[in-house]
Amino acid sequence: MLNVQNSKEKLSLIGSVSLGTGVMIGAGIFVLMGQIAELVGDLFPIAFIAGAVVVGFSAYSYVKFSNAYPSSGGVAKFLTKSYGPGTAAGLFSLLMYVSMVVSESLVAGTFGAYTLRLFPEQYAGYALVLAVGLITIAYIVNILGNKVIGSTATITAVIKVLGISLLAISGLAASGFADISGNYVPESGQSLPKGLGFIGALALAILAYKGFTTITNQGDDIENPHKNVGRSIIISVVICTLIYVALALSVAGGLSIPEIIKAKDYALAAAAKPVFGEWGTWITIGIAIIATVSGVIASVFSASRLLAMLSNMKQVPNLNVIEKLKNPALLLTVSLAILLTIFFNLTRIASIGAIFYLIMDIAIHWGLFRYLREEVEFKPIIPLIAMILDIAILSAFIYIRYLDDPFVLIVAFATIVLVIIAERIFMLSHTDSDGNMHMGMNDDVNGMM
Repeated sequence: MLNVQNSKEKLSLIGSVSLGTGVMIGAGIFVLMGQIAELVGDLFPIAFIAGAVVVGFSAYSYVKFSNAYPSSGGVAKFLTKSYGPGTAAGLFSLLMYVSMVVSESLVAGTFGAYTLRLFPEQYAGYALVLAVGLITIAYIVNILGNKVIGSTATITAVIKVLGISLLAISGLAASGFADISGNYVPESGQSLPKGLGFIGALALAILAYKGFTTITNQGDDIENPHKNVGRSIIISVVICTLIYVALALSVAGGLSIPEIIKAKDYALAAAAKPVFGEWGTWITIGIAIIATVSGVIASVFSASRLLAMLSNMKQVPNLNVIEKLKNPALLLTVSLAILLTIFFNLTRIASIGAIFYLIMDIAIHWGLFRYLREEVEFKPIIPLIAMILDIAILSAFIYIRYLDDPFVLIVAFATIVLVIIAERIFMLSHTDSDGNMHMGMNDDVNGMM
């Protein structure tokens, strides 16, 4: 989502919803469908409904934060208000940043998986090359400036939202309602306690909705933000839920669950072929390419901007010391995304992103519930419920990954430990003898971009 702070006019409710749905209905849905089906079988359409319910509770905290502290600082500003300048705010802000970089890698990998559907099977090994190439292109586009990004953002958002919507509705009309009785248990879930796979699948389903957090970044740029931010988030979540459920049902109607799991990295393209024929596959791949290319470009912009803001707020070291580099935050963001893409497959990338995002989300709810009752008007029971849901989902997901892929947990845990140590050392480096941290709280990062 692009920053509109320099715009002469405020965003209307319709404009905010358009931007919000454009971010939420993104490239991730092209790969998450297969990932979720692998965990819950023919119940995967229900997982998107349940995910929307969880996100509904979660969104409440972000709405209250943005109403009280409208700022382009977004999550970083919210965390600093809750925990004060220090290691905790820095840790959770960096987890949000890393989850955004993980999203870039996931979307780039999706681009490679779908684009290769246009070529013979002998070229299957080039998916990684395509993914890294897209991230590199995103770096070049971002270096060229915001005008280049902004000129295509609206067009690509309309194409991908309308395209995915049309695909969902047409597929549902052609295939009818699929059986979601829950009779099929996927192979990956046979060793799991009953219901655990479904709870764990919510962690991935939530990734399909997490784009709603970008709406809060425009809290001070929307008309009547005390009402329209909340309305925009609610409307965007409802629209996305309808589209996702229709899309999931159409995929389930076109393919069996084993077929969806086999083609999990390109499930939508595989599902389009039996329903629409060869041309349906080409159209789906075309929409996927547009969605992934625009998604990576926008995600690189947002993540690098967050890192630059954290540097400006002195939550991370000053990146401008690297004088020879133009936009060091952008270069670091792209480099990390490329490393993730090279060393991890799509399933592992999605898992790491889900873990980091849920931890950060829990911190948002706890910060509001525990520290800001006197400053922000809200109903404590709602962030408490959101926090309990997040903890339950995260715990189940961690257990699932412990059973089938513990390496994901090792990487996630090691990353968190390293971030904590690095943040603590950095914080001590600018703490005076009285124990006060001298933090820069200015949101303006234009000088760093």
